[in-house]
Amino acid sequence: METRTIEIISGRNDNVKVGIIPGHFVTAHSHVNYYVDMNSLKRQYKMSKEAAKVFSTDFADVPVDTIICLEETQVIGAFLAEGLSEGNPHCVNAGSDINVITPELNSGGQMIFRDNTQSVIWNKNVLLFISSASTGRTIASCLECLAYYSGNLAGVAALFSAINETNGIPIKTIFYKEDLPDYESRPHAECQMCKDGRKIDAIINDHGYSKI
Repeated sequence: METRTIEIISGRNDNVKVGIIPGHFVTAHSHVNYYVDMNSLKRQYKMSKEAAKVFSTDFADVPVDTIICLEETQVIGAFLAEGLSEGNPHCVNAGSDINVITPELNSGGQMIFRDNTQSVIWNKNVLLFISSASTGRTIASCLECLAYYSGNLAGVAALFSAINETNGIPIKTIFYKEDLPDYESRPHAECQMCKDGRKIDAIINDHGYSKI
């Protein structure tokens, strides 16, 4: 599959890019026809910092106390906190000490926070940062958790999003569905590739893919 990788450059920052691989892939919630490889974007110092600059502009006027980083977005989340606090002196968060945390997932896949970290969620303005959004189900689950811990949603950011909003909440992103014009995300029962008898290439998640 690696030989089929196509490089996509973000229309919002020329220094940010991802690789996409066409195929038949299974996620936790759907079947998709592209694997969006964001490993370099999430792990390389320079590109992570460039990605954070984009989101720093998106949320410059939004009060943020805490950034919850999911799906290995911690590096970019830290740069984002720096950008919001130190980038623009006129930013509403200028000089703030923004928390950057990663939740724990229980055996049922639910997001939880231990007693010693709940203080940075309770009645705080929380920015939810994820790697990708294809159906919105992961975001919905996170919002339920946030409400349980009495956090106030400041916004949602995703490196790639196939949807513009979920439950009326806009999603700020760097890569759009339009960057992958024939991108499809469908439930298993509606997957045309399955109906055509096309075998699954790999199971994918935020860590990468496993060939079948």
